[in-house]
Amino acid sequence: MEILDLEKSKAFIIVEIIEYVPNSVVIKTIIKKTTGNVSVVSIDSGEMLSEKISPFDSFIQVIDGKAEIEIDGKNNILETGESIIIPAHSRNTIRATVRFKMISTIIKSGYEE
Repeated sequence: MEILDLEKSKAFIIVEIIEYVPNSVVIKTIIKKTTGNVSVVSIDSGEMLSEKISPFDSFIQVIDGKAEIEIDGKNNILETGESIIIPAHSRNTIRATVRFKMISTIIKSGYEE
């Protein structure tokens, strides 16, 4: 996972900072803090992020293409511009039947209560 060194207070086009790589999943972290992180991800057709369970909520926004996101056995198809929140402690898998790019935002604070 690569951490990008983007210039703060300067606009950029998120979909252009990551490329598709054949037969690969590419993850570039935009912001990484102890309280959470924001990453941009490209997933080539036929690839996937293996099933996992996170102790935190994850906000996923598709910025190019179409994603298949399974949450606790329920399949969701998201297209460009659509978003979903993966609840904490939910079993989830992210697949690419066609290639896509997404922003993943994980907030690690607020679970102490």
